[in-house]
Amino acid sequence: MGDYSHPEALVSTQWVSEHLDDPSIRLVEVDVDTSAYDKGHVKNAVGWNWQSQLQDNVRRDLLGREAFERLMSASGIGNSTTVVLYGDNNNWFAAYALWQLNYFGHKATKLMNGGRKKWELEGRPFSNEAPKVAAASYRAGAPDEALRARRELIFDVLQRKNAYLVDVRSPDEFSGKVIAPAGMTETAQRGGHIPGAISFPWSRAVNEDGTFKSHDELVTLFEGQGVRPGREAVAYCRIGERSSHTWFVLKYLLGFDQVRNYDGSWTEWGNLVDAPIEKGEAAKATA
Repeated sequence: MGDYSHPEALVSTQWVSEHLDDPSIRLVEVDVDTSAYDKGHVKNAVGWNWQSQLQDNVRRDLLGREAFERLMSASGIGNSTTVVLYGDNNNWFAAYALWQLNYFGHKATKLMNGGRKKWELEGRPFSNEAPKVAAASYRAGAPDEALRARRELIFDVLQRKNAYLVDVRSPDEFSGKVIAPAGMTETAQRGGHIPGAISFPWSRAVNEDGTFKSHDELVTLFEGQGVRPGREAVAYCRIGERSSHTWFVLKYLLGFDQVRNYDGSWTEWGNLVDAPIEKGEAAKATA
């Protein structure tokens, strides 16, 4: 059995339980359901709202550098703090937050394997008390654009065919049968997928309890779709959170040298004038 390429990027629920009062650790919960944190969270975890705190509230973009610094400082996170993230929906937005931390140069980041689901399944306690956090002083690094794909790069990939485009949405979203999952408000004008994209629904990478599948299982799954190390990979979904999850799998669990998250994803591409779109079922990657 192979081991994850970067096992240090994951911690177990037991590890978290043993480090709840560690001053060098800051637990952060980020959920799809923005009310979940207030209903109960892991002791000493702070909660981030992906809608209001992890996005620019005027422009459709990530936080700017100064806003990111304010969020980290207010959360009691200094430059030497290890940030452990977890959340609902198999860590969708926890992975999205982790990707943003890496984007701004904070490398001391980990995911709690299994997220809220695993914690709850094990009967571990939740707290309703928000921790008293002393503000820290945080200085972000310059954004690492090597972790992010913008639309110009997607057009370049379509022309040069020099990277995998990994669509991690559901098969119905990929084919164009639906534009967004039921109940989701962020949408696009057209359905389908980016031409040449490989369909690899994010959920294939996780077990029933929310933990990641083994290294060998992941290798088999991705290679079965023609996705192998040695070539750049660009993951996308609808708004960038599910693709952050797959970005984490490819980068940290499988050790791909170059992986980007296209956070504009389908709500950008499906609305772009003159952006090419395909409909229909998935095909495997070609070399």
